[in-house]
Amino acid sequence: MTRILLLHGPNLSQLGERDPEQYGSLSLSQLVDAATEAAGEAGADLDHAQYEREGELVARVHLARTDGTDAVVINPGAFTHYSYALRDALDILDIPKVEVHLSNVHARESFRHRSVVSAVCDGTIAGLGVDGYRAAISLAAARARA
Repeated sequence: MTRILLLHGPNLSQLGERDPEQYGSLSLSQLVDAATEAAGEAGADLDHAQYEREGELVARVHLARTDGTDAVVINPGAFTHYSYALRDALDILDIPKVEVHLSNVHARESFRHRSVVSAVCDGTIAGLGVDGYRAAISLAAARARA
């Protein structure tokens, strides 16, 4: 079975309480439940991890090179905009990678318009809330099987 790793960066542990107008009302646990359901529909298993610290997130991406992970879906949170360490870790990961954001980062503050990880991902989905996660999981599963 295809194994997808769903990764979340800093502050996403606060979903459901943090700025619901931007991020919706689902908690991280509820979002992961929806992603797990989407993975099952796509014929995949889903592993999930959330990290507040950059180094821990980078280390988990490195581990995905050897632990049987077939694809990664990642919402890097604030690391999206400046973490070259995360970008480089994703770049050396030779499996499908999809970047996802709950909010439309391009309709927000200008510093959010730039992603340093997009260039090393197979695609980016932003602004669709939980539906964006469903789409990202489906795409990652399809790419992993291709």
